[in-house]
Amino acid sequence: MSFVRVCSLSELEDSTPNRVEIDGTPVSVVKTEGEVFAIHDICSHANVSLSEGEVEDCQIECWLHGSAFDLRTGKPSGLPATRPVPVYPVKIEGDDVLVSITQES
Repeated sequence: MSFVRVCSLSELEDSTPNRVEIDGTPVSVVKTEGEVFAIHDICSHANVSLSEGEVEDCQIECWLHGSAFDLRTGKPSGLPATRPVPVYPVKIEGDDVLVSITQES
């Protein structure tokens, strides 16, 4: 996997999504419950930015129709979304947050 620095850990506010782009892929980076998560930033139901939604109980909620996605798995917890969104591996090195959107073959 190839990891890319996306921000500083000190820049992340607890439970506040941060949108970044990695090679044109929109990613929401979220620090919550003592961990940092990276999830695809586009809702699988409505094609809107998840980083504009709220974070609670390790889930990010789509602001448009209320679908929530688990930050650990990308699975929706209820309708109207039925398809998961990708989640990405995160590494912390010092104050750097690194995310990988590529998988090794």
